[in-house]
Amino acid sequence: MEQDVKLTKLAKCAGCGAKVGAGVLAQLLEDIKVHHDPKLLVGFDKSDDASVYQLSEDLALVQTVDFFPPIADDPYLFGQIAATNALSDVYAMGGEPKLCLNIMAIPADMQKEAVHQLLKGGYDKVYEAGALITGGHSILDEEPKYGLAVTGFVHPDRVLTNSGAKPGDVLLLTKPLGIGVLTTAARADMVSDESMELAYRLMTTLNRTARDAMVKYRVHACTDVTGFGLLGHAFEMAQGSDVELEIAVDGIDFIPEALELARMGILPEGMYRNRTFAEPGVDAGDTELCKQDILYDPQTAGGLLMAVDPADADTLLEELKGCVPSAQCIGTVREYQGGKRIFLR
Repeated sequence: MEQDVKLTKLAKCAGCGAKVGAGVLAQLLEDIKVHHDPKLLVGFDKSDDASVYQLSEDLALVQTVDFFPPIADDPYLFGQIAATNALSDVYAMGGEPKLCLNIMAIPADMQKEAVHQLLKGGYDKVYEAGALITGGHSILDEEPKYGLAVTGFVHPDRVLTNSGAKPGDVLLLTKPLGIGVLTTAARADMVSDESMELAYRLMTTLNRTARDAMVKYRVHACTDVTGFGLLGHAFEMAQGSDVELEIAVDGIDFIPEALELARMGILPEGMYRNRTFAEPGVDAGDTELCKQDILYDPQTAGGLLMAVDPADADTLLEELKGCVPSAQCIGTVREYQGGKRIFLR
């Protein structure tokens, strides 16, 4: 359909690049205490991807919410990306999404057909995940925004958090990096059609198959790499697990054009927020600056970062190669020695 107005031009920032920085968020939450409930297995005090509440001996509820301003001009595509991103948090906990609620803000003069296509994009992706949209809430706003509140289920003994990594674990990642750089460049028409097609394909690829593969193996920790970038989310994993991570930069799949743009200084604002948060805990070694920048680059609907038992890592990696966009072995988990938490090699 033809668009009179480009959706991305209505937003000050795009996708997960609009997230409040992790450091700022921690300060905003620091004096708020979670009420004790033995059935609350994971709450917001854990800096994890979703909350988990035990309902019975063999069933726990996983809940999350995610929404953001447009990251694509096509409303149907924007709806797909926002839904993919919101569903990802449940997959990162090892759960299966079941029920979703729309969250939407739209300008009063936004075309009816554009709104319809936005919602259809979300519906189609949710149904692909095997879940249902059962309602939602919408408001008027000058800047369009869309996302989902998602409820899923997981066995209480099989919940995956970002704080269970153990020394010796192998770090696996399931999508390439550079989405934030590409979408930033796209706002200035500085990126190729081929790279944006790749970006859109990655951002609409559910982490469902990655989740389905990893739950067969001994995965000790997992998080999805989204708004805080790989190093932001890895830093939270290292802190929460009280370990340190050695990351092999040469093992990471960087989107080639994103690297070129990063060398030119085309970087999202969120990258700087992520660097401010995580850089004090990172020993960058001699890693090229543009690669460091992409390691802090906010990803929208990024892949899963898993800390896998070394006895299962090779087998899981081989299985992932057949079902995810880019199965990568990117490092190992070590005992914490004090000082820095992440070492780039």
